[in-house]
Amino acid sequence: MNDYSQFDVVVVGSGAAGLYAALCLNSSYRVGLVTKEKLQTGASDWAQGGIAAAIAPEDSSQLHLADTLKAGAGLCDRTAVEFLVENASSSIASLVEMGVAFDRQGEQLAMTLEAAHSRPRVLHAADTTGRAIVNTLTQKVLERSNIAVLSQAFALSLWRDGATGSCRGISLLHQGEVKPIATRAVVLATGGGGQVFARTTNPEVSTGDGVAIAWRSGAVVRDLEFVQFHPTALTKPGAPRFLISEAVRGEGAYLVDKQGNRFAFDYHPNGELAPRDIVSRAIFTHLQKTGESNVYLDLRAIPEAKIRYRFPNIIRVCRHWGVDLFEQPIPVAPAAHYWMGGIAVDTMNQTSISGLYAVGETASTGVHGANRLASNSLLECVVYAAQLSKLKVEPITAIKTTSAKEINENWTAEIELVTAIRKALPDLVWQSAGICRERAVMEPAISQIAHWRSQLHSLSLSKYVFNLSSQSCFKFTSSQAESQLRLYAETSNLLDIGYLILKSAAFRTESRGGHYRTDYPHTVADWQVHTVAKGDKWDTSPLN
Repeated sequence: MNDYSQFDVVVVGSGAAGLYAALCLNSSYRVGLVTKEKLQTGASDWAQGGIAAAIAPEDSSQLHLADTLKAGAGLCDRTAVEFLVENASSSIASLVEMGVAFDRQGEQLAMTLEAAHSRPRVLHAADTTGRAIVNTLTQKVLERSNIAVLSQAFALSLWRDGATGSCRGISLLHQGEVKPIATRAVVLATGGGGQVFARTTNPEVSTGDGVAIAWRSGAVVRDLEFVQFHPTALTKPGAPRFLISEAVRGEGAYLVDKQGNRFAFDYHPNGELAPRDIVSRAIFTHLQKTGESNVYLDLRAIPEAKIRYRFPNIIRVCRHWGVDLFEQPIPVAPAAHYWMGGIAVDTMNQTSISGLYAVGETASTGVHGANRLASNSLLECVVYAAQLSKLKVEPITAIKTTSAKEINENWTAEIELVTAIRKALPDLVWQSAGICRERAVMEPAISQIAHWRSQLHSLSLSKYVFNLSSQSCFKFTSSQAESQLRLYAETSNLLDIGYLILKSAAFRTESRGGHYRTDYPHTVADWQVHTVAKGDKWDTSPLN
């Protein structure tokens, strides 16, 4: 498989959704797996808490359904959630058969409780469950002769058949070239867009690329205002916003302020175990009242042996940043964590564009509603990606490849503007579309982002990102030019993501789940609908 100009199916993204999707596709298909960096650099690899599934005797898929619907604040598509919970058991069995080493209690799979779950149903592998799953799936992918991995390849744009409108290819920045890749189907599994926020638990690769390129190609995107802010990210000067798993509170850790008060109960009767959006707003509001930069997560009520068994990675990372969690509480504050919205899909992962599919955080399946239930995200990746085993495409026939046009340009002056925008954008989005929102702040932010988008589109770099076709093939004579183009493309994607989140947040004039507006603080029955955007037009659509 040395010809990388055409594949039967191209999967973009190498987290749990992308890897599992590639494995589920018919083994007779030639599959290209595109990864932005190297394998195992996405958000799935960072997932700590676990994967939810109602497989215990005292649990049921109906209870899991009820918990998910409740957490989703009235915006879940019931049929999508039913599909998720009813296929959870078989998905877990598939992972175990592949060799994922979940923790056990005796012969049984061990399960823990997380916020807003009515039963302990979260399977885990210590506190690195995502890594355990991704490691196993990666090994399986590397063993498959029909899957070619294109590492350090950046997806620039999709191209569509002029007559039918179907997705027929994708343009990549790979090995110093802009390359058109012909295919019968593209599966986008690029994860979320957390890097658009100044404070996020997401890795650096989470720049919303899939949603951005799909939206620019005319795909319908949905519920983009719904961003989940994780309540407890490590907050220390110089340290990344390392996520302190929800499972820590599920095992008995307390949230306290500087005076040692368990303040979460002032905001909700379930205290630390209230839904994530409520806990995040409680911390945010409490910090505004006190003027402090963080609160604290105190694990000392949990037996030391259990902490060492369940959370070895959290112990290690906290210790690295000077926090001995056996002796002191962990300083924490909320950070952008998970995007409930994405590219609108059905239960077959089909988008509004024929030949284009989306799975994982990139997709909006309707499962998460306005507020994702803890540990449903890894489950969604596996359950929905498994549907691609049913994907039928005609094998691609030989196509004529276009010779690359050599480009010898230096965009240093243009890149100065790109770099400045890239630096300023996350702070603007955090301040305007963070935990609490209001029109008076959002409208100027939307105008600023629109201005930045216009500036970037006017640069000469834009011709290598936008409106690429099967005939667009360029080879850069310097590695600097390749890195400059990638920075430009990634910044353009982030601007589109910031624009989409803010426009959607301004459009929805109520508060619900992860979307909270101080100028419209109440949930409104008339807004129990999806927000949808196609191009620059926003509308609503009913729940399924």
